[in-house]
Amino acid sequence: MERLSYDHALVGALTETAQAAGDVARDYFRPGEKTRAGVQKKADGSLVTEADLAVNLFLEERLRALLPEAGWLSEESADLPGRLDRDIVLVVDPIDGTRSFATGNPVWAVSIALVHNHRPVIGIVHAPALNETYVAVRDGGARLNARPIAVSERQHFDAAARVGGPSGFAQRLRNTGVEFELTAKIPSLAVRVAKVASGALDAALISANAHDWDVAACDLIVTEAGGRLINLRGRQLLYNRVHTLHGELIAGPAPLLAQFTAAVGLAATP
Repeated sequence: MERLSYDHALVGALTETAQAAGDVARDYFRPGEKTRAGVQKKADGSLVTEADLAVNLFLEERLRALLPEAGWLSEESADLPGRLDRDIVLVVDPIDGTRSFATGNPVWAVSIALVHNHRPVIGIVHAPALNETYVAVRDGGARLNARPIAVSERQHFDAAARVGGPSGFAQRLRNTGVEFELTAKIPSLAVRVAKVASGALDAALISANAHDWDVAACDLIVTEAGGRLINLRGRQLLYNRVHTLHGELIAGPAPLLAQFTAAVGLAATP
């Protein structure tokens, strides 16, 4: 694939598409109140709203027109095996944080990643209700609202370290002797990891069963900001494989990830 940069037309087009998709979602969003969109439960018990489906349709039409050669993987589309034969794949979550969206919580986002040979090369997390747009390009750094961002410079976990994530996972980490402050819940996984990229959080924890569409975009964003998103074996994630589920994950700067993996008796992959 050709080298990408922030001046590349494709990066701009994908960013504009994510922002336009956010506008579609905002038509259904009511801050502090229940969404005006219809809400249903999927077979797995998770929520899907009329807005999720509308944004998914909008994105599929726009993104397929931009990249007709790309495969397609979205939370709200049937997963077709043909994507596995494509070198590049669009990995999309129309609304990451649907439950937040449905209840009027502003922490939700449109997430778009372009994956090439199992790793993201463009990542966009657009959080309209927060007025935050995170964009990353492979080997080009990460930006928040067009300004460069970087992960925290914290070298060690301590009582002042700011960590976002589920309380159960956090307690297991604390049981190893690692200290930190658990921040208020950030329900969107994409936003949670993006806030690590911006330095607003020192690290983020993610429970098992996140899918490719939850984390592909923010993975690149935190990586290009100088950090990593890894599994508990210390490895970065691969995307567009047969199975899209991942186990427990942690995102942060290298020194904190090294301390974490050492604390639980694991060796980080070089």
